[in-house]
Amino acid sequence: MADRCFVSVDVDDAPLMAAFSRAQRAIESTGADVKSVEGENIHITLKFLGEIPESETAQVADLVRSISFKAFTLDFHGVGVFPGMSRPSVIWAGVSGEASEMLAVFTELEKGLRGLGFEPERRPFQPHVTLCRVRSGRNRAQLAEVIEMMKDEVFGPLKVEHIRFKKSILTKSGPIYTTLAESRVLE
Repeated sequence: MADRCFVSVDVDDAPLMAAFSRAQRAIESTGADVKSVEGENIHITLKFLGEIPESETAQVADLVRSISFKAFTLDFHGVGVFPGMSRPSVIWAGVSGEASEMLAVFTELEKGLRGLGFEPERRPFQPHVTLCRVRSGRNRAQLAEVIEMMKDEVFGPLKVEHIRFKKSILTKSGPIYTTLAESRVLE
């Protein structure tokens, strides 16, 4: 049996979640064919692991529990798309602030995962929060207008005090995430 897993920074701050929800409603109001990420599932992916055997799940859980760091603050602002407006597939909110601290956590995680046999990330780490997934090109012009209007949108800060190792079960109504392990924050 294998589990679909990833390591993340969860976004669980109520004012920040409300700001993301307002942005999602503005994006949805364009009539574009988008699916907004459910509030409880909003996060920054540090590493997507894909389907991994249960035997490796325990090792990754131990690794995540062994990571400790001082709390740091991230700021969320700006809306953009991957890969580009000509064929958008993901609409995201940008991350800044103490990003070097998050990069240090990512680097430690990546090193530990390499030691467990996981392939290193090929693309540069681009921290972001996925707000919506684009399913088709319907109303792309209206979507582009709203994205342009929100390119400098300020959503607010988040104090990061943990990273989490999560399992994802895909369902027709959306993914269900379960936390398998959590890191420690240094006092």
